[in-house]
Amino acid sequence: MPTPVVPYGADQTLFVVIDRLGKANEIRIERSDLEATIGELVAGCFNDPIKVISFNTLEHWTRDISTDVAGEIRARCDIDGVALPDYLSDFVQNHT
Repeated sequence: MPTPVVPYGADQTLFVVIDRLGKANEIRIERSDLEATIGELVAGCFNDPIKVISFNTLEHWTRDISTDVAGEIRARCDIDGVALPDYLSDFVQNHT
């Protein structure tokens, strides 16, 4: 029996980071927690993030939240008094 595409507990918001691995390769990495997604972005767990998408299959909606995430990353760096990491500079500049 095939595994269902929509996981048990489908009424939850999921977050997908689209990450560029090379010239033509992109990878999508799914998370179920926005805080974990932002934390992993700041920690450098992604090569070259392009955008962050949120969606809820039960409620039938999808949103590009890249601008919100980029703003949150910039705010956290400002509050902590640290420079924006180089690996996030393009992402933040493109979405703020």
